[in-house]
Amino acid sequence: MIRLLVADDQALVRTGLRLILDAEPDLTVVGEAADGVEAVAASRELAPDLVLMDIQMPRLDGLAATREILRREPGPRVVVLTTFDRDELVYEALVAGASGFLLKDTPGERLAAGVRAVHRGEELLDPSITRRLVEQFSRSARLPAHPGLELLTEREEEVLLHVARGRSNAEIAAELFVSVQTVKTHVARVLAKLGARDRVQAVVVAYESGLVRPGA
Repeated sequence: MIRLLVADDQALVRTGLRLILDAEPDLTVVGEAADGVEAVAASRELAPDLVLMDIQMPRLDGLAATREILRREPGPRVVVLTTFDRDELVYEALVAGASGFLLKDTPGERLAAGVRAVHRGEELLDPSITRRLVEQFSRSARLPAHPGLELLTEREEEVLLHVARGRSNAEIAAELFVSVQTVKTHVARVLAKLGARDRVQAVVVAYESGLVRPGA
């Protein structure tokens, strides 16, 4: 059972998300929070597997709450939910440590599937904002290369390039003529060497370090 915490300042939104998620046999909402301060406290008390986090909230916004929650290890994964799709919010949410980003009008079926995907450690970016995210990376100041990149083998770096371009394990396996399990093993080693909690954070490292260039 995947345990969820829903953080949103609108009671109606929280209720709607709870109804959608609790209807799934493998998902359960263990708590709600009306602002970022409550989200941080509830995360520590309830130890959920995943937090659905609104960005625009009083007292402490979702970005700051995400940073605070993920400061502790091990912590839950965070999926940011918002009605906004402004470039800087997408970028800042992922840099803050979020494992995914979905718009609030995402259909319930996709929301549940997205929660499961993030729980498995897969990336989750709404297709409507992926292009904007890549553009934001291209405009941002490039950071020094992550030291973990030097530890990657040639094949692991190749796998990271494919991951950063949004390809699934099955697509990578077909491209490299290896099994899906072999790709999973490479991805796990990449995450370990980069100190990344999931694929999304590995993608952030790849773009910020200049390993991947938008449009390349």
